Amino acid sequence: MLKKSSRRRQPAKPKVCRFCEAKINFLDFKDAETLKKFQTEKGKILPRRITGTCLDHQKMLATAIKRARIAALVF
Repeated sequence: MLKKSSRRRQPAKPKVCRFCEAKINFLDFKDAETLKKFQTEKGKILPRRITGTCLDHQKMLATAIKRARIAALVF
C-alpha cells in the first residue's frame, strides 16, 4: 500500500475589501478598468468569496458592472 504524504494545509489569509481599505463610498460605472478586474474573460461577475469584497461594495460593484454593460463600456 502507498502511504500518503502528510502535508499540512496552511490557513488562508483573510481577504480584505480593497474598496473599504481605500475608503471608496461609490463605484462609478464609467471606470471600466476597475470593473474589468472583477469579471471573468467571458464577462461574468466574480463572487465575493473569490474577490474578497464586502457585501455593500459587492452590491455596488454588480450594479456598476450591469450599468457599464448597458452603456457598452464593459462586455
